[in-house]
Amino acid sequence: MIARRHFLLVTGACALGSMSPRGAQAQAVGKVHRVGILNLGSVSSDSPDIAAFRERLGQLGYVEGRNLRIEARSANRQVDQLPALAAELARLNVDVIVTITTPAAQAAKAATTTIPIVMAGSAAPVALGLVASLARPGGNVTGVTNSPGPGFAAKQLQLLKEAAPNVVRVVVVMTNFPVERHALEEMQAAGPALGVTPVAVIVDSPTQLDVGTLLTQARADALYVFPNSINGAHSRVISNFAAVNHLPTMYGERDEIQAGGLMSYWVNWLELRRHAAVFVDKILKGSKPADLPVEDPTKFELVINLKTAKALGMTIPQALLLRADEVIQ
Repeated sequence: MIARRHFLLVTGACALGSMSPRGAQAQAVGKVHRVGILNLGSVSSDSPDIAAFRERLGQLGYVEGRNLRIEARSANRQVDQLPALAAELARLNVDVIVTITTPAAQAAKAATTTIPIVMAGSAAPVALGLVASLARPGGNVTGVTNSPGPGFAAKQLQLLKEAAPNVVRVVVVMTNFPVERHALEEMQAAGPALGVTPVAVIVDSPTQLDVGTLLTQARADALYVFPNSINGAHSRVISNFAAVNHLPTMYGERDEIQAGGLMSYWVNWLELRRHAAVFVDKILKGSKPADLPVEDPTKFELVINLKTAKALGMTIPQALLLRADEVIQ
């Protein structure tokens, strides 16, 4: 049974989460902490990611204009802009840099080896050299990953097949990022037992013009869309293609389901952003990133849009609906 609206993190979560707002306030009095945010996407004040992070900092006793100043930088989905933005935050000598997305974490790591960096959701930090290990990061980087772990990609494929039993050819919309390649291999290994054939469509640029053509050529029965910034840039093209061709689609972004996608199964992204604030609080109180274990998510959200299912002529099994964390009517 998938946990409802509940998010747990591995070793250290309870200890990190036990800081009271009163204690944080007392600690922060007399000093204005400068927190940098580096995001591949938007850092506007109405961004859900940033709002969640700010909200949690407020609960921990940090108030902008009194004991907190946030320096936010956005690359607006332009990966090549991240190094310059990271270098700018490093020159400002902020107390800590919070990174949203894996490329942002990599850029921050390249920009400074001394300023603490808190990942607010990054993939494969050990494999990418961001940390020495999850238990003992060993450098200036810590935080939370968005790595769902072994078996997760196969589980997503299984859920899609449960929702749409007649699906055979599932087109996986992805980049060449190693984590996604590994997940594709996992799906392909699980495919025969589920009666599906996963087929990759590689989208490698935010400005790629032929995404619709690639999807047409792939002859999909259904789509699986990886949660990454490039797919995000092509979100409208992908969702329109799915709607026009009546394709059941599994996403890794809950927002896509609110916008009309069929279903998603992934981590709760906003909880990742909120939990990053707990790491920031610990660091501002004197903890070293090297001593704070990196945490993986262990609970995930299943969201289903029944309105979209009806438009596709689908009947979602009741057993699957009962396992959903949220059902959009």
